Parts: sequence; C-alpha cells; structure tokens
Amino acid sequence: MSEEEIEGQGFIIKDKRAFDAKGEIKDESEKTEIRKDEGKEKTKEEKKDSAPLPEINFSSFLLSLSSSTLLHLGEIADPQSGEKKKDLVLAKQSIDIINLLKDKTKGNLTQEEEKLLEHLLYDLRMRFVKANE
Repeated sequence: MSEEEIEGQGFIIKDKRAFDAKGEIKDESEKTEIRKDEGKEKTKEEKKDSAPLPEINFSSFLLSLSSSTLLHLGEIADPQSGEKKKDLVLAKQSIDIINLLKDKTKGNLTQEEEKLLEHLLYDLRMRFVKANE
C-alpha cells in the first residue's frame, strides 16, 4: 500500500508509521495522520424522535429488571415483536438476580430503595407462582 492519502466514506487515512515498508526511518515530512470526519450532528427532527433516557439510579435499575421479568412471564408484550411469550426459566433467573442484589446491597440502601426491592420481589414471586399454575 502506498503512503498516499486514501479517501473513503467519511474517512481520510494517512500513514503515521515512523518506518517505511523497507524498515527505514521516514523523514518528518512523510509522516501523516489518520483522521475521521466529525460525526454528523443530529438534525432537530432526529433529536425530537429520540426519547430522553431516565436517570440511572438503583431504583430505575430495579424497575428495568422487573420489566424484563414481566416480559419473561408473558405479562407484557415484547416491544419489538409485539408478542407475549412465556419463558419461565428466564423469569426465574431475573427474580434470582434481583434477590442477589437484595442480599449484596443489604445495609447500603435507602429506606425507599429497600421498600421498592422488597415489594418488587414479593410481587414478581407471586406472579411467577401464578404463571407456573
């Protein structure tokens, strides 16, 4: 490959190696750089289409895990396919993960976080039992 610039879609590639193909040191004028075109800025319409993400904290993390569990229990539809499917093995695993978090965070949570965790676990376990009937 030659040391000339190679231009492609959104990229300009320049050779930055200190040595040439023969192993000899290049002089400073031959050294070049690799540069990527700046990412395109989102248009106003694209910014409007993307929903703002919620604040990431322990409570939102728990709610995300519980939503996954409800999905696996077949209580809510898959957002992509729109279908409700039961997968009790994955539902149990999600409940076990939440229980693991309860054990590992014992004594480190606020009172509200502890209540949320207890209520979620109770509710999800009852739903799991009902789904197994």
